[in-house]
Amino acid sequence: MRMFEPGLCSVTFRSLSVQAVIDLAAANGIRAIEWGADIHVPSGDLANARDVAARTAKAGLVVSSYGSYIFAPDFSPKDMTAVLETAKALGTGHIRIWPGQRKRPSADYSPSERRAATEALASIARRAEDYGMTIGLEYHPNSLTDTLPSALQLAQDLAAPNLFFYWQPAPGLPLDDALAEISALGSRICHLHVFAWLADANRLPLAERTDYWRACIDALPESAWEKTGYAMLEFVKGDDVGQFSADAVMLRRILAGS
Repeated sequence: MRMFEPGLCSVTFRSLSVQAVIDLAAANGIRAIEWGADIHVPSGDLANARDVAARTAKAGLVVSSYGSYIFAPDFSPKDMTAVLETAKALGTGHIRIWPGQRKRPSADYSPSERRAATEALASIARRAEDYGMTIGLEYHPNSLTDTLPSALQLAQDLAAPNLFFYWQPAPGLPLDDALAEISALGSRICHLHVFAWLADANRLPLAERTDYWRACIDALPESAWEKTGYAMLEFVKGDDVGQFSADAVMLRRILAGS
């Protein structure tokens, strides 16, 4: 069983200011924030990234990762440089990357298209290594990690020591299937994105999936990931601050094994 600290993805509250996200996290026992590039920390705005880093540290929190919106292979070297420099200014050594084109299922790729995406991800890992950084691939529907076989093929094809995988269950994924994914991919898992969604994407309080998440976390094997692992809340029912507070309580209980 691996140990995780509680975290928050800033995309959970896109409508809130940076300071409001920080204050909310600190008030609810969250230890780290994954700052997203879409709203709060745009790629290339280094002054803003430094300011967010300073605010986060002042609150006693750490930046777990930079949630980039790089879609491999649809990016330029300039795009990747901006992401790397922004992550550096943000004070994190870990970047989240989307494996494949945006919202495209793995089954839609031809062999040559998949090869191009894999080569692009390998180039990202090499660039990150030059910065002393690690890469985490999003584990998500409509991507090259939308099925376990596709994700395992990526893991086999991308043997870079600084490349890892996030894990999250597809909405409505049965527990047995979740445990199979964790068992197969566990040694390459860096962080978790935690939520409670039904198959139709309706959201639930995390309290209604406590046993599910306990079982998943208990099943995680030791990983090659040597940094702190974070289980990060990502989206809550109704985008509600009160629901987030309740979910944060449950997350801390799950991680404490109580």
